[in-house]
Amino acid sequence: MKRFALEVAKLSDDDLREMVDSRERPTLKTIARISGLAVATVSRALSDAPDIGRDTKDLVNRIADVIGYVPNRAGLRLRTGRTNVITLVIPAEGDVMNNASKLTNSIAEELRGTQFHLNVLPWFPDENPLRPIKYIVETHSSDAVIFNMTEPNDERVAYLLKHKFPFVTHGRTKWFDQHAYYDYDNIAFISMALKRLVARGRKNILAILPPLNQNYSQDMVLGLEQESKRLGISYRISEKVDSDQSSDDIQHWVMRRLEQSPELDAVICTSSKAAIAAIVAIEKNSRILGRDIDVYGKEVIPILKMFRENIIVELEDVGRAGRFLARAAMQQLQDPGMPLMQHLEIPTDEPE
Repeated sequence: MKRFALEVAKLSDDDLREMVDSRERPTLKTIARISGLAVATVSRALSDAPDIGRDTKDLVNRIADVIGYVPNRAGLRLRTGRTNVITLVIPAEGDVMNNASKLTNSIAEELRGTQFHLNVLPWFPDENPLRPIKYIVETHSSDAVIFNMTEPNDERVAYLLKHKFPFVTHGRTKWFDQHAYYDYDNIAFISMALKRLVARGRKNILAILPPLNQNYSQDMVLGLEQESKRLGISYRISEKVDSDQSSDDIQHWVMRRLEQSPELDAVICTSSKAAIAAIVAIEKNSRILGRDIDVYGKEVIPILKMFRENIIVELEDVGRAGRFLARAAMQQLQDPGMPLMQHLEIPTDEPE
């Protein structure tokens, strides 16, 4: 780093702010003037280029933060063909206990301090999930995309593979060997849930699963088929509702099942909302949770034990998933020659 830049590094934040006219919109040239570095060096430092020293990067990023520099995305794209934006495409949901917020926060935290910025683009249940993906690719509005709720034959994955556009999925597809992903082993989750319920003497299980078109729901079905046969117990999958439907719908459906099938002695729920709705139905049916019937719930936010102590809980760490997804997206942009990052989380901890 040049001697002048070394002197600038000693200045306070207030001193740096005084070097910028309040009417001036900070640009790369502004940072270059303050630091004494070339504009090209400033640009490469902000892009975390490997040939720029750490001290120089730290100085440039500090100046940029202090003076309020905001990259001109249009100009960056014209110069480099890149936007330094990663877009998270997630379903627009009203359920406050879903994983969208935690997933978004963990991805944003992992990108913090890098040259990459996060955009969040929602898609709605009444529209084609491919629409936001096509928009990103066709408008070049970001460099990579992250999305969830994958299906085995996911048309979004097929489209992105065809266009060779960088992406990472939260969940696998039939093309999982060709793309980056982070997934939770839901076959193992169901297997562990059934074994723990059998250990408590349960033999007639009701399962409230996610929509059956989604890959992780199909894994759960497979887990139910395999493990129930091995354990010699019976199960039934909710036919009228899934874990994405309203709490009222889930509650009313569980109430009817309990009235029609009093032999049911356990309910597996794949979301906090479904678990709470099931417990309300159980208690309205005058059955005692933990004595007459068990509820085994999977959650992403630790809340169920605060609702009822006797519920059995498995926590899926969506924060860990988000951090991995962010790193996997960045790797494809920074080191495209590296093997794709892929991880399958296998639940092993005892439920709390």
